[in-house]
Amino acid sequence: MQTTIEKSAGMGAVYKDGITTFRVWAPNADKVSVVGEFNDWDETANELTLEENGYWSTISEQAKEGQEYKYRIQNGDQSFYRNDPYAFEVTNSNGNSLIRTLDFEWDDADFEIADWNKLVIYELHVGTFNRKQKDQVGTFADVVEKLPYLKELGVNCIELLPVAEFAGGISWGYNPAHPFAIEQDYGGPEGLAHIVNEAHKQGIAIIMDVVYNHFGPSDVDLWQFDGWSENNKGGIYFYNDHRSATPWGDTRPDYGRPEVRQYLRDNALMWIEKYHCDGLRLDATSYIRYEGGGLGEDTAIDEGNQMMREINQELQAKYPKVITIAEDLKGDEFITNGIAYGGVGYGAQWDMHFVHPVREVLQSVSDDGRDIQKIVDALEYTYSGNKFKRIIYTESHDEVANGKARVPEEIQPGDAESKFAKRRAVLGLVLTLTAPGIPMLFQGQEFLEDEYFQDTEALDWEKENRLSGIRELVSDLIKLRIGASGGANGLLGQHLEIIHFNPENQILAYKRGGSEEEQTLVILNFKNQTYEHYGIGIAEDKNWKLRINADWKGYDIDFSELEVTDLKIEKTETDGRPLTGSFNIPAYGALIYTAE
Repeated sequence: MQTTIEKSAGMGAVYKDGITTFRVWAPNADKVSVVGEFNDWDETANELTLEENGYWSTISEQAKEGQEYKYRIQNGDQSFYRNDPYAFEVTNSNGNSLIRTLDFEWDDADFEIADWNKLVIYELHVGTFNRKQKDQVGTFADVVEKLPYLKELGVNCIELLPVAEFAGGISWGYNPAHPFAIEQDYGGPEGLAHIVNEAHKQGIAIIMDVVYNHFGPSDVDLWQFDGWSENNKGGIYFYNDHRSATPWGDTRPDYGRPEVRQYLRDNALMWIEKYHCDGLRLDATSYIRYEGGGLGEDTAIDEGNQMMREINQELQAKYPKVITIAEDLKGDEFITNGIAYGGVGYGAQWDMHFVHPVREVLQSVSDDGRDIQKIVDALEYTYSGNKFKRIIYTESHDEVANGKARVPEEIQPGDAESKFAKRRAVLGLVLTLTAPGIPMLFQGQEFLEDEYFQDTEALDWEKENRLSGIRELVSDLIKLRIGASGGANGLLGQHLEIIHFNPENQILAYKRGGSEEEQTLVILNFKNQTYEHYGIGIAEDKNWKLRINADWKGYDIDFSELEVTDLKIEKTETDGRPLTGSFNIPAYGALIYTAE
């Protein structure tokens, strides 16, 4: 099977040295011409010549950077106008293509994404993150304004919800109409380049969320692009049988066509090469590899796996620091297994074995029904023999919408700022930022944003002012997690040891860091009961210094005034270990110690 298309590098409108080369794939067309501002939209002025394998091309000395254009395609007695599938910019989702070179000035030559064991990802939606007015969407420039805030918070990686041009101006972004163009309402190509450049100058990487499981379904000029289709389906870019169906539209790309796989490969490389992004998060990959997303007795799409392997293999060969992340949510290490070992080769995947059980335990109404064994299982899970091949989180755009809300809102609906909601939500934050894995926060989680995510509602920055202490706590957790505050490099390693598990008292303690690393001890209380002089088994006679008391009243007025100190070591046996560590812990409290 053919796996590469030699013409792909010159696809679309390529402007160089005063000449624009137009090339488009339309294997069923009888005639193709390009019309635009440079020829007064004359259908006969610039006809394309048929090349091999259904490619058409022409050159023009009149067509210049920034001018609008479209292809006019004739198939039998049909004729229609189509936007360029490779257009780097469009006037709007149902407008015209623009000739663009994406030649930006960059100041990030020395930037590298942090090692994956030091990443803390912050997922945000450009349209709502820092929206200034209710009737306007947020822009890339609005996000840039908040980069100093994010740097101070401690995050070193932003994951942007999709920014490829979509229908209208308000959307989550998972309805891409023009996969190579950048949403104009966000600021277009210049806006995206600016945010990446400025983020890199702040030491913050950018991961781009991309959608290859479906397109549109509205404003999609790829649909029946050259006039051919079967079963009244989508034509050359899409499956034309039952495989076309997805929950989001009848528009699953035909991964069996080399030209379509090349189209997606070219798109993946665009984000890295043209926009200097540091990674890709592929949406709903289970719908790339299964007809029904892997539900029940489902049929595999082997060519979807082939497409993802080709992308991962090329990125790993050319850009080994780039991270690719799968939102597969099937808990299958096949996704992160190396290609040489039969896997798909992703760097990491969103971990359903963390988010679902942790949220369930946090949201349980009754302490007696809180199953902390599920927390242990979530802590210990791993993919492909590497703890950092999983993205761990309690909130994401999906987990706080579609019938679900933010964690504190789920804990106490209508009263997300109650002391119970805040304390248990903080337990989730401590777990996320101390468990082995790559932690991820969703916008506003650091100040316990409530309700649920909507693309029509701006993030409530007044709440950040009101709950600035929680934001300070999250910042302290992040800086301890990435090593910025020192003494806890065990959080950067693979080692995890459960050293105390008491389902009756709902106390759980685990240690991060092996014998050659700085060790970190995390103690969690999942019960609405304060414990004084509580003891857990300790093997090493070390000075365990209190680094964070997550229920400290200095973080929030509703938190505890209980005196919490460094761990007191007593020479009595507990939990089968020779020493006992004694401490006080507030109700729903979390304590973090490091060994000196």
